Amino acid sequence: YYLQRVRESGNEDDLPLALAAARASLAAIGAEQNSGGLTALAHAELANHDFAAARRHALRLVELNPTKSEPRAILGDACLELGDYELATEVFGEMEKLGANNIGTHTRLARLATLRGSPDQARAHFSTALILLLDSPSPPREAVAWYRWQLGETVFSTGDYGGAERHYRDALTTAPDYFRALGSMGRLCAARGDLLAAINFHEQAVRIAPSVNFMAALGDLYQLAGREREAATRYELVEQLGEHSRKVHGTPFDRASALYCADHDLKVEEAYALARGEYDAGRHDIYGADALAWTALKTNRIEEAQAAIKEALKLGTLDAKLFYHAGMIARRAGDRAAAADYLRRALALNPGFDLLQSEIARRTLKEISP
Repeated sequence: YYLQRVRESGNEDDLPLALAAARASLAAIGAEQNSGGLTALAHAELANHDFAAARRHALRLVELNPTKSEPRAILGDACLELGDYELATEVFGEMEKLGANNIGTHTRLARLATLRGSPDQARAHFSTALILLLDSPSPPREAVAWYRWQLGETVFSTGDYGGAERHYRDALTTAPDYFRALGSMGRLCAARGDLLAAINFHEQAVRIAPSVNFMAALGDLYQLAGREREAATRYELVEQLGEHSRKVHGTPFDRASALYCADHDLKVEEAYALARGEYDAGRHDIYGADALAWTALKTNRIEEAQAAIKEALKLGTLDAKLFYHAGMIARRAGDRAAAADYLRRALALNPGFDLLQSEIARRTLKEISP
């Protein structure tokens, strides 16, 4: 119930309640006779970004329910977030053997395909999952909207803005207040240069689900539109939202805030400490490595940034922001040829990948090109 509210509203304040409810269930009846309680706890830990605990409990669930797919879905999700891609691949393969034509299986295979640089495969898996969901009795509106939004994210990442808009609008037709699709429509409008529409969509998104990313994007849009006072207010709210999120999750780490500060050259040592701390605590996914690389660059730790961005690129993920970060790091390291190559790849893949950073990429590429 509590996790469903989090998914539908984006309000993370229910996460502690979800954790408490699951723990109370397990305190009353042990895991051996209460796999439902342990499953609820593992799901809550995933949502709360306690991925190591979710992995530990998912492994126990696999032991208790060796023929069921859901424990492996939780295990694989946790492994992806922790950067254990080998085990995640193995687990998702086991899910296929248990039932290939399964919504959860196709969803996980889509995530893996995205990370491995195969957006067409990812789109095919998400499409199949959506078809299966729509064929089920009374599919949840939020779930249908999520898959339609996810299809939009997949094609937006490759610069297909027309396709992305169709999917986002499909999501909003399903659920007009779906905050993820509203935020993504705002980003899409910004990529097309329509600041007024972008502001409108982001204002709707933050009213429903204020988050660091949405609020930062709205601040950037106001800044570009010459509305400095409104921008300053949103930037202040970004810091407050980051502090609140860390409190709710019960963690000192906050990747979204670290990247926001690095992008805006604010409190860069604190941003680096957030990224470095999360990585050292065991979350070694490629986007954790990317956050470490970007914040290391901003604090002039060039060799560390080079090592971290190499780790971030190891799967061959097609992500313009990864290429952009790699290009800016190569430039600072004095490798103009590599810098130009990465920046060209970023802009060719998705020219509007970020409201502010894509313009910096274009400007930097012009400066370093012969």
